Amino acid sequence: MSNESLKVSGIEPESIVDGPGIRFAVFVQGCPHSCPGCHNPQTHPFEGGMEMSVEEIFEKFRKNPILKGITLSGGEPFCQAGSLYSLAKLVHGACKDVVLYTGYVYEELAGSPDPDVQALLHEADLLIDGPFIESEKNLELSFRGSENQRVIDMKKTRSAGRVVLWEQEY
Repeated sequence: MSNESLKVSGIEPESIVDGPGIRFAVFVQGCPHSCPGCHNPQTHPFEGGMEMSVEEIFEKFRKNPILKGITLSGGEPFCQAGSLYSLAKLVHGACKDVVLYTGYVYEELAGSPDPDVQALLHEADLLIDGPFIESEKNLELSFRGSENQRVIDMKKTRSAGRVVLWEQEY
């Protein structure tokens, strides 16, 4: 067992707005973007939140059989990429999916030399990228808050070698 921990702002055990299906949403503490109008401004300061172990979060997640997967949001998940990678691996081991929100754009992350960033990016099934831009706010978008943000199908993106947007299946 690992003794990795995360700085967490909060957990939503059954979310229907943070990705497809019923999801366990983890909101990490700390964000360098501090987007004006952000839906989660309480997650911006790097101090605060609560310390939770990766195993503790995973145990809470795995107790609910109706979950489609986990959503990692924030704050900025890539500021805690190593521990979130470990959590995402456990979730995939349980045959569930991983949705990842970030204020960075995919191209920035794909070019990062940080191995933890690359490892976490590799574990994402869907990536919602880009900063929230208040002037592009649109409440009718699925799983995103502003027009500039993309919902990227990471399996197809890795296979195609270019960004492939997710096509909703309803």
